[in-house]
Formats: sequence, structure tokens, C-alpha cells
Amino acid sequence: MSEKIKSISISTAQAKLLGSALRVKIISQLIDKPKTSKQVATDIGESPGNVHYHMKKLHDGGLVELVEEKKLGGVIEKYYRSVATRFHSPEDATDPVLSDDFNSKESSLTSIRLQLSPEQKTEFHEEMMTFLEKWVKRTANSERLEKTEEFSIGVKMVSTIEKGEKG
Repeated sequence: MSEKIKSISISTAQAKLLGSALRVKIISQLIDKPKTSKQVATDIGESPGNVHYHMKKLHDGGLVELVEEKKLGGVIEKYYRSVATRFHSPEDATDPVLSDDFNSKESSLTSIRLQLSPEQKTEFHEEMMTFLEKWVKRTANSERLEKTEEFSIGVKMVSTIEKGEKG
């Protein structure tokens, strides 16, 4: 992803806009440099109309911004850029697919307990974000494959000390 990380907090409504692998792919294409919906569509192997629709939703939701308009013949090309490289959603905006009562055909859970200093916790979180961003970029730039399936991935780090308990 981009060398300079810009992280913003988003609303529940904005988090819902990112509840789609296609929209995450679109955002990933708009981090490093502004592009038109047609350029993004070409880069990710989707139809221009479909990408345009989703880019408009992302723009209306404040997750991408219009940065330039160029007149090319009789057409106005609109260039968009992501407003951030990372988006932090409210705790209550978790993808519903990740809830315990979602009846998925396939899921897996990996859990582990680690003893971490505050610095290690920060380092772990940063490495996890970098790892997930690598996979977003890897899947966004690949050729459209016939046998793909959308998965929701959530990483939750929870202190084992309850609120109010002394640690």
C-alpha cells in the first residue's frame, strides 16, 4: 500500500460501505494515485459500469474524493483518490458475516493468547494491518478468477483483563 499511512475513524454507515470485497479492491486502487472508474475497472478486471456505481457510493459516503476533472474530447474524466489508507470502524460496525449466528457454509477460527508489552501490542497490530493490506493488494491486482469466493476476515485483539479489574 502507500508508504505514508493515513488512518481515519469512520462511521457505522461508512463501515457498511466497506462490507464488500469489490469496494475494498476499488479503495486499494485509489490509495497510491488518483484514477478514473474506467482505469480502476481495467486494473481489477471488472466492468466499468459496475465500478462506476460502487465508486459513486464510496464518494457519496466520503471514503473517496474527487481530486481532478479533465476534459478529453466530449467526455469529462473524473479522477478519484481514497481519503485514507486505513479505516477504523466503530466496534458495533463489525461485519454481520463475522457474528456467531451467521450460518456460513465455511468458516475457521484461529485464536491464540500472547503476553505482550504495550510496544509489542502496537507492533503486532501494525504487522497484522500490513499483512491484510498485502492480501487486499494481491487479490485486487490479480486476474479475475472463475472460482473465487468472498470471505470476511476479522482480527480482534482483546485484553484478558475485564473492565474495572486491576491488571
